[in-house]
Amino acid sequence: MARNLRWRSIFFAGVVTAMAGFVDGVGFIHFGGYFLSFMSGNSTRSSASLMSGDVTGWSMAMGLVGSFVAGVVAATLLSFRAGAFRRPIVMFLSGLLLAGAAVLGTREEMGIGELGMPGACLLAAAMGSVNVSYTRSGEVSVGLTYMTGTLVKFGQHFAGALITVLSGGKHASSLVAWAPYAVLWSMITLGSVAGVFCYLHFGLASLWLVAAGMLLWAALALSRELRTGKHAPAPSRVRREIL
Repeated sequence: MARNLRWRSIFFAGVVTAMAGFVDGVGFIHFGGYFLSFMSGNSTRSSASLMSGDVTGWSMAMGLVGSFVAGVVAATLLSFRAGAFRRPIVMFLSGLLLAGAAVLGTREEMGIGELGMPGACLLAAAMGSVNVSYTRSGEVSVGLTYMTGTLVKFGQHFAGALITVLSGGKHASSLVAWAPYAVLWSMITLGSVAGVFCYLHFGLASLWLVAAGMLLWAALALSRELRTGKHAPAPSRVRREIL
């Protein structure tokens, strides 16, 4: 969980979360209210579209959900035996998918193609894959692109801090356990603001910014693993700890 990460790791994860917010902000405006990293919203849209007879809208929403899941599956399979390098590998995959979408976006800006459904699916797959960056015992330990659970954890730990104060407790860790969750939510929100701003001013060229950012962050993760030289053995089972 986020509270088990050191602050440097929280910052690293927070920047990835901000990039996810950036992508979601660009996609929300460009695709008219569809989400690229928040699949609960797309699931609701698919149901509403289906019941109102909007087959196109239903197909769009379900296509994004399927692409997101496909990204998770691809990243999990690709990084399964990567040992300590699984995080940079997953992030490189996400960055390459973002770059592919940026190419399609550039073609649309030049009037020789369009981002369309293929680009949307690439972006959703990129968001799905990057969530595999932080896993423990085969399960995602830090949700990088969806904040509902993060806000629940924030509320729980904030209430715990209030209880500690009101009961006269002085355990420092319980007083600030809510902070990592607040950081993650703030980062995805700020990222969304930046994404919308860049899209309104630079159009789909904004996708190159986030693609470059993800690839840079992947390179930093790789550099860190090479520098430490602590290469974890490849897991023998999916549910083995891989954080």
